[in-house]
Amino acid sequence: MILRRPNLPLMESPLAAATTGLLTGAALIIAIGAQNAYVLRLGIRRQHVLPVVAICALSDAVLIAAGVGGMGALVEAAPTAITAIRWIGAAFLITYGLMAARRAFHAEHLEAATGPVHVSRRTAVLTTLAFTWLNPHVYLDTLVFLGSVATTHADLRWWFGAGAAAASLLWFAGLGYGARLLGPLFEKPRAWRILDGLIAVVMLTLGATLALGH
Repeated sequence: MILRRPNLPLMESPLAAATTGLLTGAALIIAIGAQNAYVLRLGIRRQHVLPVVAICALSDAVLIAAGVGGMGALVEAAPTAITAIRWIGAAFLITYGLMAARRAFHAEHLEAATGPVHVSRRTAVLTTLAFTWLNPHVYLDTLVFLGSVATTHADLRWWFGAGAAAASLLWFAGLGYGARLLGPLFEKPRAWRILDGLIAVVMLTLGATLALGH
């Protein structure tokens, strides 16, 4: 008689958990949004790419770590705070959207194709922080959703979180530094006007969505 070993459940490896986190994080981050549109615009201009990418990636890493650590429950228990952030974020997005629309419709607000309007480092940093932290969905996506998914990986949840944070770093670095490849396309003011028109649509749509509570 030959004895067979019982079928044992396969144990998840740290690499598998990290890969799942990478793919899940990428699915949440890679989308047309206000933050991505702003990073793209500065990337095309080659202005302050490093600090902007660093802010986006580090902010996501902090939020993901908080979610994995169990902070999502506090967010769900504080709907008033999320509502306040929603209204502030909506006002910010609508204001920025109107500014982008103004640039798109009035050529005099653009410089010649040889030199788009310069944005100061302080303005770039503060605007990036606003796009990141005044978006209520970022708390729901990272603290609540990613935090909840991370718990399904038990002791490997931090590997899952590391994978999600890596997805953010790879995406924003690729977007910020890869955007310069579009430089030749934006040698004419008309291209900037089209981009600003698209940014205006994104910002105003997101702002109205937040204001309506969606």
